[in-house]
Amino acid sequence: MGFGVRWTLHGDGRTPAPGAVVRPEERLSWPRTAGLGAQHVVAMFGASFVAPVLMGLDPNLAIMMSGIATVIFLLATRGRVPSYLGCSLSFVGVAAAIRAGGGDSAVVTGAVFTVGAALFLAGLAVQRFGARIIHAAMPPVVTGAVVMLIGFNLAPVTASTYWPQDQWTALLTMLFTGLAVVCLRGFWSRIAIFLGLVFGYAVSWVFDLVFGKIHSTVGGPEAVDHWRLDLSGVGKADWIGLPSFHAPSFEWSAILIALPVVIALIAENAGHIKAVGEMTGDPLDDKLGTAIAADGAASMLSTAVGGPPHTTYSENIGGKAPPPRYTNAANRAAAGYARRFARGPQSGPVVAAIPGGVLGGITVILYGMIGLLGAQIWLHGRVDLRNPLNLVPAAAGIIIGVGGVKLHFTDSFELGGIALGTIVVITGYHALRYFAPAHLKEQEPLLDSGTSAYDADADADADADAEGDKRG
Repeated sequence: MGFGVRWTLHGDGRTPAPGAVVRPEERLSWPRTAGLGAQHVVAMFGASFVAPVLMGLDPNLAIMMSGIATVIFLLATRGRVPSYLGCSLSFVGVAAAIRAGGGDSAVVTGAVFTVGAALFLAGLAVQRFGARIIHAAMPPVVTGAVVMLIGFNLAPVTASTYWPQDQWTALLTMLFTGLAVVCLRGFWSRIAIFLGLVFGYAVSWVFDLVFGKIHSTVGGPEAVDHWRLDLSGVGKADWIGLPSFHAPSFEWSAILIALPVVIALIAENAGHIKAVGEMTGDPLDDKLGTAIAADGAASMLSTAVGGPPHTTYSENIGGKAPPPRYTNAANRAAAGYARRFARGPQSGPVVAAIPGGVLGGITVILYGMIGLLGAQIWLHGRVDLRNPLNLVPAAAGIIIGVGGVKLHFTDSFELGGIALGTIVVITGYHALRYFAPAHLKEQEPLLDSGTSAYDADADADADADAEGDKRG
C-alpha cells in the first residue's frame, strides 16, 4: 500500500453490500468520499474547536493544524490506521494550570511541545520493545488515577471563572448539553458538546434582548455591566487570511505540569488503535508504536507554530461505523477541508465572543467526563481498590492533584497539583509494590485499555462468572 495515498474502488463505489467493510485502502466514489470527509470535519469540530478555546489558543490555527497533523499520521502509518487527528481535551487542564501560574500562550505551547516530544519517544520505545512496556510502567491503577486527577483538577476553573459570569445561562447550557449527550444518537451524539455551545449562544442572545446587560465578573476580579454576547469584533475581521502564529517558550515549571498528560495520551491513543484494529479486522499491534510516535510528531509540529497538540480522535473513529466505512481517502478529504476552513479569520472573533456562562455550563460536564474516564480505566482493568497496594497511591495522588497540594523546594521552584499528584501515583505504586508482601501482589493487573491484547484467561473467567450469575 506504500504510503497509503492510493485507493482502490470498493464495489461500484456507491453503497457497500450488506456486511461489507470499506477498508482503509479502498474508497467509494469521489463525491461520496468528499461527503464522508465533510462529516469527519464536523465530527471532530466540536471538541477541536472548544479545546483550544479553553486552552486560550487560536481555534483557527487548531483546525488548520489538525488537517496537517492528519496527513502526517496517515503517511507515518502508511494508511493502515484510518484516523483523523484533533485537539485532545487532555491538555485543557494543564493549560489552565499553567495560565493560573502566570504563563501565557507561548509558555503553554512550549510545555505542550515537550509533551509531544515525550510522546514521540514513548512511541519509539513501544515500537522497539512492544506494547508490554506500557503495562510494565503504567498499569490500570496508575493510568486511571492520573487521568482522573487531570480531569478533576479543572473543577475550580469552572466554579470560579466561568460559572459566575452568568449562572443561569450556565445552568441551562449544562442541562441542554447533558440531554444532548444522553439522548441523541449516532452523528448528533458525537457533536453534543458543539450543539451545547450553539444552544448557549442562542440563550445568551435571547437573555440580552429580554433582560439587557448583566452585572458580573468578566476577565477580571471586579463585576461590571456587560453584554453576555458581544459580536462587535466579527465585523472588523478580514474575510480571507491565515491564523496567527507564535513561537513556543519553555519554562521548567510549566513543563513539569504538562508532562503527566503523556500517560493519558498513551492510554488513549493505544485504546484507539485497538478499537480500529477490531473494527477493521486488521490487527494493528505492529503499528501501535508508530501511531503513538506519529501523534507526538504531529503535536510537536503544531505547537511549534503556536497551535494546540493533536492526537487520534475517538469522535472520528466512532463515526466510521456503522456503516463500516474506514476509507482513509475520507480522512484525507477531511484534512483538506480543515486547512481551507482555517483561512477564514471571521471565526476567530466568533470564538472570542463565547459567553463565559456558556463555557461554564459545558465545562461542568466536560471536565467531569474527563475525570471519570479514569474510573472507566479502573473498571475495564478490574482494579481492586480493596487492595491497599492500589488504593493508597491512587488516593494520595488524586487528592494532591485535585486539591492543588504543593511542595516548595526553593523560592522559584515548586511542585504541585497535576505534576506532584502524578509523581506520587507512579512512584508510590511501584515503590509500594516492591516492598509489599507477596499476597498483595499475587493478582497481576491486566493490561490497561490502551494495549492491544488482554489476559485471555481472566476474560474467560469473567465470562464464566457472568454465565453462572445468569443460571443462579
